[in-house]
Amino acid sequence: MTTETAIFAGGCFWCVEAVFKDLIGVGSVESGYIGGHVDNPSYKAVCSGTTGHAEAIKVVFDPAQISYGDLLDIFFATHDPTQLNRQGNDVGTQYRSAIFPQSPEQEAAAKAGIERNQTSWPAPIVTTIEPDAPWYPAEDYHQDYWEGEGQRNPYCLAVIPPKLNKLRKSFADRLKG
Repeated sequence: MTTETAIFAGGCFWCVEAVFKDLIGVGSVESGYIGGHVDNPSYKAVCSGTTGHAEAIKVVFDPAQISYGDLLDIFFATHDPTQLNRQGNDVGTQYRSAIFPQSPEQEAAAKAGIERNQTSWPAPIVTTIEPDAPWYPAEDYHQDYWEGEGQRNPYCLAVIPPKLNKLRKSFADRLKG
């Protein structure tokens, strides 16, 4: 099996990770940091907004089962790509909506995805397409957060279920099991 990697930032990585975990063709989803100017940043440093990193997810997927274009459509449908440097109450460049293409083909697909999805939003999509950069996995306690601590976290309980409901309603044919 040949796999590809996609990296998306769409606000709090706990919330974005939960959306992509159950998609057919997705082998793994890792929360982490990308796009900053500090080596090996910590969660606390990234949250301060001083490192330039975005909270992001790295998705390893099988393009024979789910396309990069499908992942982009799911990404745009499950966060608000019209909010600049924020998602809901999370404010700062670390919560920006961004795509980090891993190839020229992904960059072209990202541009096309923004155009294709613009019609679904009443305001302009402000998602940036940023150059690939070093990836730093988030601390262990951030990985698979929704499946564990997240379901006891009031913030997650307010934000993640609506995203999952939209995923189930709009992309039911893309879900595992």
